[in-house]
Amino acid sequence: MKPETYHEKLKKKMDEYAHLVYSLTRNFPREELYGIVSQLRRSALSVALNYIEGYARVKDKVHKNFLEISYGSLKESKYLLHFSLVEKYLIKSDYDKAIKLAEEIGAMLWGIIRKIK
Repeated sequence: MKPETYHEKLKKKMDEYAHLVYSLTRNFPREELYGIVSQLRRSALSVALNYIEGYARVKDKVHKNFLEISYGSLKESKYLLHFSLVEKYLIKSDYDKAIKLAEEIGAMLWGIIRKIK
């Protein structure tokens, strides 16, 4: 069995992140279903979706644009996680787990973005 590529590792982390966010938001207050829950889930899923769409593009400029959108969605979701912690929708250990994973994804994603001209 061949070793996992960087792309596969990053996709796996992004998938884990989206599922983690979905899981964590299941316990948010019902009145937040169409507010922060929807926005946080959308932004977390957007990290992977834009990365995958960008990866499928041939032109470097277009590819980089999608990666930057993915990175922006990651930053958005990190802020929403922080907001959720302050509002006491999340416990600190769940927040820490999500942020740690987001930081790993961010570092990997930024590494790719920097290399594209």
